[in-house]
Amino acid sequence: MVNLSYRALALQTTTHAVSGMSVDDARAAMKAAVSRIAVQVRGSKQWIGPDLRLVVLPEYALTGFPLGESIPAWREKAALAPDGPEYEALAAIARDQDVYLAGNAYETDEHFPDLYFQASFIIDPAGDIVLRCRRLYSMYSPTPYDVWDRYLDVHGADALLPVARTPIGNLAAVASEEILYPELARSLALRGAEVLCHPTSEASSPMLTPKAIARRARALENLSYVVSANSGGLTGIPIPADSTSGGSELIDFEGRVLAQAGPGESLVASAELDLGALRRFRSRPGMGNLLSRAKPALWAAEYARHEGERPNELDGTVPDRSWFKERQAATIARLRTAGVIA
Repeated sequence: MVNLSYRALALQTTTHAVSGMSVDDARAAMKAAVSRIAVQVRGSKQWIGPDLRLVVLPEYALTGFPLGESIPAWREKAALAPDGPEYEALAAIARDQDVYLAGNAYETDEHFPDLYFQASFIIDPAGDIVLRCRRLYSMYSPTPYDVWDRYLDVHGADALLPVARTPIGNLAAVASEEILYPELARSLALRGAEVLCHPTSEASSPMLTPKAIARRARALENLSYVVSANSGGLTGIPIPADSTSGGSELIDFEGRVLAQAGPGESLVASAELDLGALRRFRSRPGMGNLLSRAKPALWAAEYARHEGERPNELDGTVPDRSWFKERQAATIARLRTAGVIA
């Protein structure tokens, strides 16, 4: 039976970066991070109430991001095995608190032993991972698009844009800057997504940031809820800790902010999600029903005429960090040749 009304939380917790640590120290820090999150989820459930059913964690909440480490070094230090102890510990949180737990982590893949991917996940109250997707847009990390043909052979197309059909609605995940790409969220909505879980770790500001604008747009144009969890600070690296702190928020399917947290660790970004209202709106004819007015065939033909980043550019290689900027420079050159950039 679908629970048509419940509360969701974008849990704003501090991220303790493992960059610069030894492998053993990094793994111990990740274990400690899970323990902190367990305490905060438990306390949040007690504060908010038993109708809290969905908790979204910030992007890479267990590790922070790599700062100078090579891809092989970061894989060894900070990437989770899909069946590893960190996921088991996160599953225990979901079970103990009877919530769906969504988050994001760097992750290994046995089929690509020299690489890692950034993965978003959703764990159900039974402790089962009901959704896992690898980030498709990333400036400095490998993505499935970079090993496209082989990734499709191994995992299939449905693994790229999964939607979990659950008793609290159809859930999907969009990581960090992926919220800036309309086609990704629209594809998830066309697959039935009703709630977009958005783990992020981003510069926050009292002014509207690009990602904050994008969250409102993605919610409105897809008639979807967006539950966006930002870090409550990022410590252990030279960047000032509160640069990435605050702004976790819940957006409703008409682009309205339901709740928003200030800086620091917080459970303030919590609100009720009303799936019944969302489904009535999606079923209602009118100009505001933007999802029903989409024209996928038109834009599929238009997109096919153009070239941006190319697939398979990492097939069989492990790049230096500099490769990602070099790839972008080559893409910009092609766009200039094509007349896209004057």
